Amino acid sequence: MTMRPRSQTVRATLRIGAHVIVSRFVRPSALHVFAAAMLAGSANAGPVTYTFTDLGTLGGTFSVGESINASGQVVGYSNTAGDSSLHAFVYSAGALTDLGTMGGGDSIGFGINASGQVVGSSYTAGNATSHAFLSSAGGLADLGSFGGNSAGWSINTSGQIAGYSYLANNSTYHAFLDSGGTLADLGTLGGTNSAAYGINDSGQVAGLSNTANGSIHAFMYSGGVLADLGTLGGSFSGANGINAGGQITGASYTAGDSAYHAFLYSGGTLIDMGTLGGAYSVGAGINDSGQVVGTSFTGGSATTGNPNQDAFLYTDGTMYDLNSLMGPSLGTTLYSAVGINDGGQIVPNGLDHHTYLLTPVAAVPEPSTYALMLSGLGTLGFVARRRKV
Repeated sequence: MTMRPRSQTVRATLRIGAHVIVSRFVRPSALHVFAAAMLAGSANAGPVTYTFTDLGTLGGTFSVGESINASGQVVGYSNTAGDSSLHAFVYSAGALTDLGTMGGGDSIGFGINASGQVVGSSYTAGNATSHAFLSSAGGLADLGSFGGNSAGWSINTSGQIAGYSYLANNSTYHAFLDSGGTLADLGTLGGTNSAAYGINDSGQVAGLSNTANGSIHAFMYSGGVLADLGTLGGSFSGANGINAGGQITGASYTAGDSAYHAFLYSGGTLIDMGTLGGAYSVGAGINDSGQVVGTSFTGGSATTGNPNQDAFLYTDGTMYDLNSLMGPSLGTTLYSAVGINDGGQIVPNGLDHHTYLLTPVAAVPEPSTYALMLSGLGTLGFVARRRKV
C-alpha cells in the first residue's frame, strides 16, 4: 500500500517499526525551576510517571498506534487473525474496533479528531489502488484522489483533513486539504512533490515539500500560503504535527547532513531538540502545551553499530527517555511515541509489536499556572514552567 511518499526516506526510517508505517517519539513533561537553592531538588523530582494499557491486536501478532485524541481514543492499524491482512482500528473505552477496508485487503488509520472521526488509507476493491478514507458513524468513505493513490493523515475538530495524493502518473504527489468533501491541492515549495501530515483547528497544515532546487523542506500552510520553515542547517527537513498555537514538530538534518534532529518550530524559529545520545531523532506529535513526543537513537548511528531507538518526551527544553518513566512491569522497550494529547496521555509503540496507552500518574501544572506562581511568589525566586503531559 502506498501510504507514505518514498522521498521521505529518513522519516520513514526513523518512524520505524517492522512495518510500512511506524514511529518513535515521546517525552514526559516539564519541570520546575525553584529558586537557586531549590534547583537541585526540583530537578530530582523529575517529570511524572505513567501507568500503561496494552491495546492488544485485532487477532494478529502486532499493532501500531498512529494518533490520539483529547478523550484518549487511539487510532492505528493491526494484523487480523492469521496475519492475513492489516486493518485500521480505533481503541475506545477499553476495546479495539476493526474499521474494515474499502473493499480491498488492507487499511491503515492515521488520524482521529475529538469526535472520533478517523482518516487513513485503504485499498479499494481489487487492491489496485489505495485511497484516503474518512470513517464516521460506521463505514469508510472514499475521499478520492488527484488521480493516483492517496492517504488522509490528520483531521481537525471541524472535519478538515490533511494528507497527500499522487497524480495520475502515480509518481508525483501533492499535499491536500479536504474541506467539505473537496480535495484542494496545496501545491509545493517550487518543486515537484509535497505531502501534509498535520492540521490544527484553525486549518493550518504542516508537512514537507520539494523546493525549486530539489531539496526537501518542512512547510506550514496558513491563509492560503505555503511557507518554507527552513532547516537546522542541513539539506532536508519535514514536519509531522502542529498544535493550536501553530507550533510544529518534525525533524531536520543539521549542518553537514551528518545528524538528523527533532525540531520544535515556535515563534518563527526552528529549535533543535537534540537527541537521547545518538545522531538521530524525530518529533512526531505535539500537544497544545508544546510538549513533543517522538523517537531518538540513544547511541551509535544509522550506519555504524546497532543504535538503539527509544521513545522520548520533550518538555521545557529537555528530552526524556520515556522508558525511564515506566515501571519494570511494562516488560518491553518503547521504541517510538506517536501522539500526546492535552491531558498528557501518550501513545507509544513497543518492541513487543504492541501499541500502548500511557496515562500520567500525577498532573503537572500548565505554563499559565507557573506564570501565576512567578508573579505571586517572585520574591521567593520561583521560576517554573511546564507543558502538559
